[in-house]
Amino acid sequence: MKIKNFIKIALAMIVTAGTFSSCLKDSATTVDFSKGGKSAEIPLSGLSHFASDAITSDTITLSFGVNIASSSALDHPQDITVDVIPSVIASYNAANPSIVYEQMPASAYTFKTTVVTIPAGGRYKIITFKFDKSTLDPSKSYMLPIGITKADGLNISSNQSIKYYHVIGNDFAGTYLHDFTRTPAGGNFTGKTSVLSPVSPTQFEVAGGYFQQNVRYEVTFTKTGTGSAARYSNFQVSLNSDDVKSIFTPNSISVTTQPSIAVPGYDPNKGYTFAEAQALFTFQFDVLGGSGARHNVDRYYKQ
Repeated sequence: MKIKNFIKIALAMIVTAGTFSSCLKDSATTVDFSKGGKSAEIPLSGLSHFASDAITSDTITLSFGVNIASSSALDHPQDITVDVIPSVIASYNAANPSIVYEQMPASAYTFKTTVVTIPAGGRYKIITFKFDKSTLDPSKSYMLPIGITKADGLNISSNQSIKYYHVIGNDFAGTYLHDFTRTPAGGNFTGKTSVLSPVSPTQFEVAGGYFQQNVRYEVTFTKTGTGSAARYSNFQVSLNSDDVKSIFTPNSISVTTQPSIAVPGYDPNKGYTFAEAQALFTFQFDVLGGSGARHNVDRYYKQ
C-alpha cells in the first residue's frame, strides 16, 4: 500500500514538474518555454536534491520518473535511455571532498539499463528498482548515480537529469529498538524502532522520544582503525539546533541540562570496540517548560 501511495504521489509531482519545471537550463524551479525546445528530465533530481536521495533503509523499493518537459506534448513515441553514470562520482568527490564515495556494487541494486518509451501525447514514465544494503561495507560511502544518457531529438536537462542515490558509510547507521522514559512519566514507550541516520562517517542523528519524537539527537565520535580492530571514542551528544529553534523555542521550552551519555562509567577517552560502543547509546537531557521540569532518557539498542 505504501508503494502504491508513493507512486501516486510521484505521478502527481511529475505531472506538475512536466507542466511547470524548467525544460532546458536555468534553475530547477524556473519556468521558461520562451526559447522553445523540448527536454528530457528526471523531476526532483540533480544536486539540489542530493540530500533527499540518501538511502538509509537496509532494503527499499525506489521509484523515480522520466519526464518530457515542453510547451506541448509530443505527437510521436519517444525513447529515453536511463543508465548508471559512474563518471560523475569522481567529479562529485573532487568538488565535495569531505565524504569520498565509491561506486555502488551492482550486487546492491536491481536497476539495469532501461529504455523507456513515452507514447505520443504522454509525458512521463515511472521506473522502479530495489536496493539491498546487506552487501555493502557499512564503513564505506557509496554512490549510485542514475541518469538520462540518450534522448534523440530532445535536449537532456542540465540540472535535472541525474538521481544521486547514495549511502553514507557510518558503522552505526541503521534501525534500532528504542525505549523512551520521561520523568514525570508521560509518553513513555518501549520497543519502538528508530533509525540512526548517517550525517557523515563519524556523525549520526536519531529522533528522541520527547515531544512526539520530533527532536533529534546529533552524535559525533572518533574512529581509529578498521574492521575488527576499529575503536570508537569521544562520543559527543547534542540536540539538533534547528529542532530546538523550531520546536522548543516557540513552545517556551528551555534545555536545562544538555544531552549526555547516560551509561555509568562512560569514558570519552577510551577506545571502545564496536559492540561496546553500541552499548553506549543511552542519552539523557533535561528541559523546563510550562508544565514543569522533565528528565528524558532514550535508549537505542539491537536485539
